[in-house]
Amino acid sequence: MYKNLAAALAAACFFSPLFSQTRAALKTPNAEPVKAGFVYVSPITEAGWTRQHEEGRKAVEAALGAGVKTTFVENVPEGPDAERVIRDLAATGHKIIFTPSFGYMEPTLKVAKDFPEVKFESITGYKQAPNVATANARYYEGRYLAGIAAGRMSKTGVAGYVAGFPIPEVLQGINAFALGMRSVNPNAVVKVVWLDVWFDPPKEREGAMALFNEGADVLAFHTGSTAVMAAAQERGKMAVAYHSDMRRVGPDAQIVAVTHQWGDYYTARVRAVQAGTWKSGSVWGGVKDGMIRVGDFGSKVPSAVQQEVLARQKDIAAGKLHPFHAAQAVRDNEGREVIARGQTLSDAQILGMNWLAEGVQGKLAR
Repeated sequence: MYKNLAAALAAACFFSPLFSQTRAALKTPNAEPVKAGFVYVSPITEAGWTRQHEEGRKAVEAALGAGVKTTFVENVPEGPDAERVIRDLAATGHKIIFTPSFGYMEPTLKVAKDFPEVKFESITGYKQAPNVATANARYYEGRYLAGIAAGRMSKTGVAGYVAGFPIPEVLQGINAFALGMRSVNPNAVVKVVWLDVWFDPPKEREGAMALFNEGADVLAFHTGSTAVMAAAQERGKMAVAYHSDMRRVGPDAQIVAVTHQWGDYYTARVRAVQAGTWKSGSVWGGVKDGMIRVGDFGSKVPSAVQQEVLARQKDIAAGKLHPFHAAQAVRDNEGREVIARGQTLSDAQILGMNWLAEGVQGKLAR
């Protein structure tokens, strides 16, 4: 996840053709299995950010069988510990190493210089090297669709958003969610709580409870655990699952899930190493690429709402709908026009986002 605006702007070089190229990589494995390493920033929990990357690792094993041998190390803090773990994997024969956390970017680059024959995949990073590629997903596409579901399901028209840090990636999600919600309820309001942390279940729960106490009846979140969903289940409210399907945690609370699908990308990249066709580059994939999916509706969501959301998902995949296209001028929550009527934000503008949309209650440091 991007930690600053400069990182987001630099990441504007993300593109999807590399993903397409790696999908087509030769599928015949070498005699020796490729050793692939994965480094996780938190424990492997039942659902959440790390869980989805673990599912991606399992998908690689399922697809490549004896052609791959995977290793993972979980709960590795960003910083010196990350460099040590990444270096150990590189030194023990791993030919490709996936590092899915923004704070792993610099340690990955540092280790990569010392192991030029090893390939590295910096997930949510933005700096490439000859043996370091970057990849991320267009999370905002799923957020817009979730906003439609929330707008249809909310009885109060007030949603809450438990957010980690006020960085472009998070702002994209908040704004897309608000625009999706207001596309079906023009008077909808989204209240934001900033936590300044990605993974802290007690703090995530506290933020959720505060938003419920302020009148929200549906929550979205950009944090790493299932705590917000659990809080919604406890309070008899609703929530949008993020990263993973969380119906086991919130069987009555979940209305829909925005899930991240890493298996195809990871498998394609390992296959490219097998085939000797791996190249550095950048991918920023979304619904069209199968990296973002909205579904896993809760039992209380009417069929009509489900079909509406799925239809809009198909529209995004087909290029007929863009969350940041303005049929009417879009203003921020301070009244400034941020998307002119008939215009669509460019990738660079999306990646450098530093405003909150009209209807979002919150402020950003200027």
